[in-house]
Amino acid sequence: MLSSFVATQSSSDLPLSASLKMGGEEHKRFLTVAPFECAWREELRFREAGRGCVAFEAFAHNDVTLVFREQVGSQNYHYKMDNSPNYTVILGSHRNRRLKIEVDGKTVVDAAGVGLCCSSAFQSYWVSVYDGLISIGKGRHPFQNLVFQWLDSKPNCNVQYVGLSSWDKHVGYRNINVLPLTQHHHSLWSQIDFRECEEMGDSDEAWVDLADEHAEWGLANFLENWDFSDVYFVAGDNNKAVPAHKVILGASGDFPFTYTGENIIRLPSTTYPVLRAFLEYIYVGRTKILESQLSPLGELSLRFQVSSLAKKCDEIIGRFKTNKKLFDSGTKVEITSSGSQVRQHAILPHELPIDVEKLKQFFVTGEHSDLNIYIEGHGLIARSHKVILSLWSVPFAKMFTNGMIESNSSNVTFRDVPAEAFAVMLQFMYSGEIEADSVEIGSSIIPLLLLADQFGITPLQRECCRCILECLTEDSVCPILQAVSSIASCKLLEETCKRSFAMHFDYCTTASTEFLLLDGETFKDILQHADLTVTSEEKVLDAILLWCMQASEICGWVAIDDLLGSSTTEQVFKDRLSFIDIFLPSVRFPLMPLQLLQKLKQSNLCNIFPIFDQLVTEAIQFAGIGMVMPVNNHNVRLHHRRSSFKELQYICDGDNNGVIYYAGTSYGKHQWVNPVLSKKIDVTASSPTSRYTDAKALVSRTYQATLYAGPRIQDGHICAWWMIDIGEGHQLMCNYYTLRQDGSNTYPRSWALQGSMNMENWTTLRVHDNDQKICRPGQFASWAVQGPSALLPFRFFRVILTGPTVDDSSPWNLCICFIELYGYFH
Repeated sequence: MLSSFVATQSSSDLPLSASLKMGGEEHKRFLTVAPFECAWREELRFREAGRGCVAFEAFAHNDVTLVFREQVGSQNYHYKMDNSPNYTVILGSHRNRRLKIEVDGKTVVDAAGVGLCCSSAFQSYWVSVYDGLISIGKGRHPFQNLVFQWLDSKPNCNVQYVGLSSWDKHVGYRNINVLPLTQHHHSLWSQIDFRECEEMGDSDEAWVDLADEHAEWGLANFLENWDFSDVYFVAGDNNKAVPAHKVILGASGDFPFTYTGENIIRLPSTTYPVLRAFLEYIYVGRTKILESQLSPLGELSLRFQVSSLAKKCDEIIGRFKTNKKLFDSGTKVEITSSGSQVRQHAILPHELPIDVEKLKQFFVTGEHSDLNIYIEGHGLIARSHKVILSLWSVPFAKMFTNGMIESNSSNVTFRDVPAEAFAVMLQFMYSGEIEADSVEIGSSIIPLLLLADQFGITPLQRECCRCILECLTEDSVCPILQAVSSIASCKLLEETCKRSFAMHFDYCTTASTEFLLLDGETFKDILQHADLTVTSEEKVLDAILLWCMQASEICGWVAIDDLLGSSTTEQVFKDRLSFIDIFLPSVRFPLMPLQLLQKLKQSNLCNIFPIFDQLVTEAIQFAGIGMVMPVNNHNVRLHHRRSSFKELQYICDGDNNGVIYYAGTSYGKHQWVNPVLSKKIDVTASSPTSRYTDAKALVSRTYQATLYAGPRIQDGHICAWWMIDIGEGHQLMCNYYTLRQDGSNTYPRSWALQGSMNMENWTTLRVHDNDQKICRPGQFASWAVQGPSALLPFRFFRVILTGPTVDDSSPWNLCICFIELYGYFH
């Protein structure tokens, strides 16, 4: 299939450099990258460093590779030899079997079965980078088919150039679009022309630049603008009046109104073109001026201590004196600020000579303020500047210029807004960043996000979303979903939360009733999510019935079925009754045990709801006749979920049903061998490896006379622990575990079982306080793990001694020679 594609490229056998030299517009639609090469184009560049999305179609048998760098690479560049900072995303790695993400050459993601492998025909993909959050999906519209996400804990916010690369085979690319992440990104992406192109003669343009479709709003809009002006210059012999803003000028240099309080600055010897260039440099970050006007511009800059402009003028004048051929007589010289102290946002698109620390000080002191902000019930909360608020927010600008009372008043009162979040929003508008520790997840960050949406402050929305994504947990996902489902520009965050909910479905639907507050469309998307992870389909049925009846407490379908025996459906489900028919097909009844299906067949639910009876009957027929599932069967109810867990159930002490034994059989593929020796799991102890601290002995399933983890000081406390790593890509919802005492009399009394995904943040699954159960050498003992924590999946588990043992001679030795974990394994 690849050869047929190459045949359509008239120069397919040429190296990449030759392919790029083909005439006409053909190279814009089709691009063939030879093995071990990389294509770089000026168009393949994010408009804002660290933030952008590339959508494209690719054709290859393996290794469709995208490289994101701070600088353009060469044709012979290859990511394997790159020493510069970069992100590399590889679709179809390991011979079309895996997805890989590399950071600076180090693999950070190596995932199998995520549905991103390439095929023998063109397929559509998209990859976005947003402050270290890499999102990957399939399809023609970004974020509509999100497949995988990864967040870099130390993000590279400077990557800007996109390279299209390959491994050992040719890769074909077409319909490549580099898109900005803007407030309007959801509408922009739906407008992209993704028409299929099968012939080289098609004249449609594939390299689409959408950056100019929306006018930029920034400080340049206030250049020579009388709106909010509180000072003006009088320039030249003709006394031309030029408006400005004290807060902007004061943050850029040293002007006389700072100590005189006057609102007029007279410049009789300065011409208007020089003054215009001076203000343009301050408001826009760049200007153009005639060479003959450089000296007066430099003098004006020195007078008002705009040091960066004065230095630029001196440098250019010096180069001109050295070599007059550098400048043509009568042409204008461009001067650009290069030392910005303001982080670039969409609202500040160019580097400005503004001192952010001065801006922040003006906010604190209220100097040059023309606006007092009150919040009902809280009084005066800030003395601000209309131009700064209008700079960030078009709604604020309209409020102050629409001719209503706020336009002519220096006081404005807001009602029904959270005071704390509003204050943080104002701080952001003066600094361009959320102050550290100023917001917390679940307290101010959600109200702050809603305020950012209300006032159209897109950069603040982005920062809020980034903070939320960094702190996202199973406990916070529901309130976040409730808040962002109405914000169209938070699609990325919404999709991430839906995926997190789906992957922790059991926990999110049993730990609390918060999920009952989700709207119907959001809950439907979760139920139909490709990554929905459940321990049983009965859990899905329970969640649907609970949501529909808006239950006050968690219960199972049996309790609801009993309630239907004495109440009408309208009384039980109220205004959500119609959702029963919509949601029930999301339950994969054929995956339920036949005994449960027969019990459901006799229920009131089957008698009352025809669709319930139809789905249960279909499942019983499927199970009863032992149907073999056709390979091409499109009925999703007959397919196991992609991310379903395997149940490993505790039967008795020392049985062969736990995850450690299962790993020793290579997950059911062959006879058992020690899983540490076969490198299926990893075991570590709190003390160094020795004769009596042996990782492989702990999982050897043989009695050990002496085996212990010794004490260590951790976080200022003495402890001892054994830790089990069940392997990359594996997770366990632990609901039972077994220990065995070694041959000593050092019996533990106070300890805990903990789980983690990263070995840094540990969740306590069960606490033992003065537990007397272990009282003989060589004794087995087992305990259940109950509550919501039993529904959380973890990769790492540890048994940690939290108090001394009964042996005074070695009170902090954890002496066990066997451990086994049970639950739902993925």
